[in-house]
Amino acid sequence: MTTHTSIDLDTYLADIRARQLASWPKGLPTEISYPLGERPLSEYLTHWAQTRAHAPSIIFYGTTVSWAELNAQANRFAALLAARGLEKGDRVAVFMPNCPQFHIAFFGILKAGLVHVPVSPLSTAQELEYVLKDTDATMIVTIDSLVSTVEAARAPTLLQEILSTPLRAFIPETPAIHCPDSVNVPPVETPGTTDFLDALSQMPDAEVSLGDLDSPAALNYTGGTTGMPKGCVHTQRDMVFTGATNWSVTSRSEEGVSLTFFPEFWIAGENMALIFPLMTGEPLVLLTRWDPLSVLQAIERYKVTVFGMIVDGAIELMNRDDFKNFDLSSLHRVRVVSFVKKLDPEIRARWKALTGTILAEASWGMTETHTSNTFTTDMQDDDFDLKQQPVFVGLPLPHNEFVIRDFETGHILPPGSEGEITMRSPGMLKSYWGKPEATAEAILDGFLYTGDIGVLDEMGYMHYLGRRKEMLKVRGMSVFPAEIEAALGKHPGVQGSGVVGRSDERSGQIPVAFVQRADMALSAQELSDWLAERISKYKLPEIRLVDALPMTATGKVRKAELADWVGN
Repeated sequence: MTTHTSIDLDTYLADIRARQLASWPKGLPTEISYPLGERPLSEYLTHWAQTRAHAPSIIFYGTTVSWAELNAQANRFAALLAARGLEKGDRVAVFMPNCPQFHIAFFGILKAGLVHVPVSPLSTAQELEYVLKDTDATMIVTIDSLVSTVEAARAPTLLQEILSTPLRAFIPETPAIHCPDSVNVPPVETPGTTDFLDALSQMPDAEVSLGDLDSPAALNYTGGTTGMPKGCVHTQRDMVFTGATNWSVTSRSEEGVSLTFFPEFWIAGENMALIFPLMTGEPLVLLTRWDPLSVLQAIERYKVTVFGMIVDGAIELMNRDDFKNFDLSSLHRVRVVSFVKKLDPEIRARWKALTGTILAEASWGMTETHTSNTFTTDMQDDDFDLKQQPVFVGLPLPHNEFVIRDFETGHILPPGSEGEITMRSPGMLKSYWGKPEATAEAILDGFLYTGDIGVLDEMGYMHYLGRRKEMLKVRGMSVFPAEIEAALGKHPGVQGSGVVGRSDERSGQIPVAFVQRADMALSAQELSDWLAERISKYKLPEIRLVDALPMTATGKVRKAELADWVGN
């Protein structure tokens, strides 16, 4: 075992901070500021309702919801919650895809001082039942088509009332942009439920402000790809800090109209749809789901300036025959997430040639940390970011401190060393809901031990190498699936990949790459030969071609399922 001289934490942090400041992009602020002060997010909504009453807060397939309207509806929901006898700290589940009703529920819950429990609308009854039982939620807000799932999950829970709403309630009769049939669906009869919008119409819209900065405000559940999901206790202070630190460094000069289709139940979607627009009161173009035509028409019609998508989405857009017919000149900042297909110089150059904007990797983050903890803004000159390790995630945002430690001893490791990413941040979880042992195991001396493998290099940049549980040992050498996946993602014939390990008597483990092809003529041998020129021989995986990869609701490959496939 390699031994390391003990490193003092304060000395280490000061050294890393100096390295990061030396690498900091010129012109970007190095400190956080709060647009409206450090106050509850729900009070940000009230402020914009008072100062920009008629300005748009949400644009949903042509329907505009003003700040005043959103605030009034949120106040009505807070009043309804009080009328039902719910008290500060009680949990309310929100089980729906992106729609204005989600925003009304979210802000009403915060205004009432209750706890928002978002649940993926793709959840099965069993998965929903788990969350309802774990949180003891007594009320759920959902869409009509999901009521049957709620009813199937209801019996062993404390659920008392189901508030239901049609997904299309805010969609105009003639949508202003393309609205997929899967979104613009006819209402479904839901006997035994309370009509959400009708119930709100019977409530007063007097201002409610019972939320505070430090009480539990949301239980954001981890993905659960390994083990059972855990509820991360987040506060409104976490939310406002996350919004303010991202605005301060990466977005201040790019205020305008943002667009998102990322699911709002997901922590990254919560940031993009519910938190970031509140910082400056700018309009949000909200889509229920990814649809290329909807995206292109929305960018052109509403002059969208800020947009995020997965890398696969950018490729899908560029491959459209009519891509050049859309005016995308309003775009100023476009961020992508490399879940399956990885961003590379060729994809970036093609996008730049077609649109004049630069694709940049989004950031590193976890549900536990409220995500969006690093940034890559202004690190793209001459593809600087992409020429680093293929898992480059930039620099920490202000007050997000990272320490790389030895997995076994917990000792701090010097720059350039691979180890466990530990971090502390004002925005990180306060605990795992109802799981004190898991909390004590994950948070030590104020630092979250993430289980992620990473490196802080000599310049202070962060590199993410994957989950420790995913790391493979091949003939005693560490092999990171993320590195192989990043290499595979550069092949034009690869749609996506997921790499796991299989046991082997001689090597210990062998990487196995499950590959979904974009080019069906590509053979496993051709891909293996191509890969052999790009990664070390001991890292070369077995190639298994598959029709589709198993995905989570947030677009990540289900590694646990791939591990089951290895034996098939």
